[in-house]
Amino acid sequence: MAHTTTTIKISASPDQVWKLIGGFNSLPDWLPSISISELSEGGRVRHLTDLDGEVIVERLEVFNDKERYYTYSIMKAPFPVTDYQATIHVREIADSKTSLVEWSGSFTPVDISDEEAINQFHGLYEDGLKALGQAFTN
Repeated sequence: MAHTTTTIKISASPDQVWKLIGGFNSLPDWLPSISISELSEGGRVRHLTDLDGEVIVERLEVFNDKERYYTYSIMKAPFPVTDYQATIHVREIADSKTSLVEWSGSFTPVDISDEEAINQFHGLYEDGLKALGQAFTN
């Protein structure tokens, strides 16, 4: 099992950040690489379409609005991994006007090394969090 985590500080309150990213269907609102997100199964499954037309199917595992995080697993994707589970968490930094957003995931690489899989997901998380940060600077 491989694991990676990345974080970003954002000059916005945790409530503002959570309002943008806290919905399980909100990825197209802040992540430019996702063009479509469609929910099914009562909002517990999302079908994402990226800019290349690839489809990723994810299941919401845990949603905690009060503590501002959700955990999801991947059911289908063009990634060389299995047992994928990730969490996006928004935390308050002492002054309550700054947020720390953490995106972490664990997975089992298939036909690639742990290092290759970690680099792939770490890069995806970093790019995603950079896009999120830019949503608050524009």
